Amino acid sequence: MKMQSALETISRLQTLECSVCRAPYSATVLQRTSACCAAPLLATYELHEPLSREAGIDLHEVSMWRYRRLLPLLDEAHRVSLGEGLTPLEPLTSLTQRYNLAEVLLKDEGQNPTGSFKARGLSMAISKAKELGVEGCIIPTAGNAGVAMAAYCAKAGMHAVVVMPRHTPQAFKEECYWYGAEVHLVDGLINDCAARVRELNSANELLDVSTLKEPYRLEGKKTMGYELAEQLRWTLPDVLLYPAGGGTGLIGIWKAFREMQALGWLPAEVRLPRMVAVQAAACAPLWATYTGRQANCQQYVGQPTIANGLAVPRPLGEALMLQVLRESGGTVVPIDDQEMLEGMRELARHEGLFVAPEGAAVWMAARRLLDAGWIGRHERMLLLNTGSGQKYLENVIGQA
Repeated sequence: MKMQSALETISRLQTLECSVCRAPYSATVLQRTSACCAAPLLATYELHEPLSREAGIDLHEVSMWRYRRLLPLLDEAHRVSLGEGLTPLEPLTSLTQRYNLAEVLLKDEGQNPTGSFKARGLSMAISKAKELGVEGCIIPTAGNAGVAMAAYCAKAGMHAVVVMPRHTPQAFKEECYWYGAEVHLVDGLINDCAARVRELNSANELLDVSTLKEPYRLEGKKTMGYELAEQLRWTLPDVLLYPAGGGTGLIGIWKAFREMQALGWLPAEVRLPRMVAVQAAACAPLWATYTGRQANCQQYVGQPTIANGLAVPRPLGEALMLQVLRESGGTVVPIDDQEMLEGMRELARHEGLFVAPEGAAVWMAARRLLDAGWIGRHERMLLLNTGSGQKYLENVIGQA
């Protein structure tokens, strides 16, 4: 499926490249993973020609599309948007005082359309799919990504096929039904759903928008990094904690930081944060690899967790996540379900925030790293809450 014609565009998109060997791939035809290494493809941009922040950000655009010069969509007519992005950055003043900390901020991605950060990636992926002539998409999901894909496919007039674990909370399933998606339920975790996707899509008629199996969900997720820098007036936190299942957001935020460095948008004295990947103890493949308990995640077997989005036992982006941790001097922290419930209660009762279990895991990881001295109480911390707690009521009801 090719683009209809050469287009005038303000995007600085150049090409796609293999994340392993850096082989180039065309950005004007539909791509999935690299043919050379079966690895994720990364979008590259012209970052050497001058582009000021004032010229690069459309201040009149109140969504993630304000950064469209550094996003891959070439024709604005194909944009599929529900107003995603520009989520609030909340100071956790009560917890800051309670734990004698300098500053703790939480970026609340639960306020996106469809109730999670997945809106960013799926808005971009579906926009590019539309631009490249795709008529239908399929996704294995732990919940939020399937909901987002169903919504954006509905907006774009595309067929949507969602494959999710049978134990996924009913709220996620119902929302997909309302968007008109074709929903398949599978016994197991997201890797089992991925196997079912391969069966359903054996003829390759649908675009599989699984995490990092196409290049553009990552580009939507990276806008969190641009927003953080802009909201913090072109400074960055000392430590950034992120709930990493598939890891697209962790990789994307770091990609944004590197792009802003290359553009000169970040002052030379601004140091990039130490990145912390937070996982569920029941399904912590990245932690197991990072700590040397396994060579890689390819044979890892995980268990269900109340943080559905963290139940990703064999993430395709493992190598890219490990690269982010190495480059940033970061680490991985596994948090169990009881700790997540404690974090949800604490954030609700002291900050008035009803976060997803994934967001609560991030706060509990911060507490653990503070106790261990890995984070100093004088440091500025930034937490990412990836979704609304409302959708997880089935998982946590009666636990307040």
